[in-house]
Amino acid sequence: MKKNMGIIDRISRVIIAVIVGVLVWQGSIESPWSYIAIIVAGVFLLTSLVSFCPLYKLININTCPTK
Repeated sequence: MKKNMGIIDRISRVIIAVIVGVLVWQGSIESPWSYIAIIVAGVFLLTSLVSFCPLYKLININTCPTK
C-alpha cells in the first residue's frame, strides 16, 4: 500500500473521528445512527493511521506530498 494521504487530511480525519466519538458517547447521536457513526469514525481513524484511503485509490486522489 502506497501512502496517498497527506498530514492535513490525516489530522482532519482524526479530529472528525474524535468529535463523532464524543457525540455518540454523550448520546447526541441516537441508535441505529450511533452504530453507523462509530463505524465511520473507526474507518477514519484506521485510514489516518495507515495513511492510505482505498476510496482515494479508486478515484485517483493523492494528498500525500511527493519527495
